Amino acid sequence: MEKQIQKIRNTLYVKVPAEVDHCQTDALREEIDRRLQTEDIRILEFDFTKTEFMDSSGIGLLMGRYRKIRDGGGEIYVSNVGYAMQRIFRMSGLYKILKQSK
Repeated sequence: MEKQIQKIRNTLYVKVPAEVDHCQTDALREEIDRRLQTEDIRILEFDFTKTEFMDSSGIGLLMGRYRKIRDGGGEIYVSNVGYAMQRIFRMSGLYKILKQSK
């Protein structure tokens, strides 16, 4: 089984699940926050390749991690954002604060 969260150098990569709701965001938040506190992480990248649904708790997850990584001098990126997620990102204003990975 593929790892959902993986650190390479100073970047923490998060493979976002197909559906992001309250249950998934709690587990992701706990793991990401723990690693941000205990490891040298300067870049946080969320990969939305498999994501088809995200509710407001997912938006909150991204905004909260943005504040944490920014306050530590780091950056946050999103990658592989599909059509359905692009619409959510635009409507919520996430694209104004998050960078798209190349």
